[in-house]
Amino acid sequence: MTLAIVDYGAGNLRSVAKAFDFIDQKCIITSSVDELKSCSGIVLPGVGAFREAAFKLKEAKLWETLKIEAEKGKALFGICLGMQLLFDESSEFGRTDGLGLIKGKVDNINTGGQPIKIPHIGWNNLCFNKKSALYDGIENGTYVYFVHSFSAKTDDENVTAYTDYGINTVASVERNNVLGTQFHPEKSGVKGLRILKNFCDMVKHDNFTCN
Repeated sequence: MTLAIVDYGAGNLRSVAKAFDFIDQKCIITSSVDELKSCSGIVLPGVGAFREAAFKLKEAKLWETLKIEAEKGKALFGICLGMQLLFDESSEFGRTDGLGLIKGKVDNINTGGQPIKIPHIGWNNLCFNKKSALYDGIENGTYVYFVHSFSAKTDDENVTAYTDYGINTVASVERNNVLGTQFHPEKSGVKGLRILKNFCDMVKHDNFTCN
């Protein structure tokens, strides 16, 4: 089994690849449409702004391929900005269309008038919302690493975990074979590596239960 890590000039590719290498999962960093089509599953990382990332994916002729492969049932895992790109739209630097694979939008973190710092940077807890194989062996309340100023707004049924940052903020989502984490599993120590291994097992055994 080989995973493809999408190279579109807006991702923390090396750290993600090293994390998969650490758990002995074969992966390739690629911007090739053919390689995305032939791989077992796709990882979409991302750091930066939504609009620029969407532009780069379209410029690299990867946008439609990601949508088509996901709609055909191939596993697609978005990390941080990569998760945000899975949604219908974002308001960052003006409205920009997303991949539309999970219903919802991305907007500023709503502080609810509370004195919390933006961006949300650092370790925070996971509050499970529904069962997902992504979290096999992970305890409710586990701390993982976040870096973001925008967050997803979506139906509760799509959310596998929230994090408590003064208000409930979406930490992870899953819709059939499409899933994502707002946090960085590759920067979240042993627990993050377990989450990545769980994703690999989900791909290997076609174990996608959230719908």
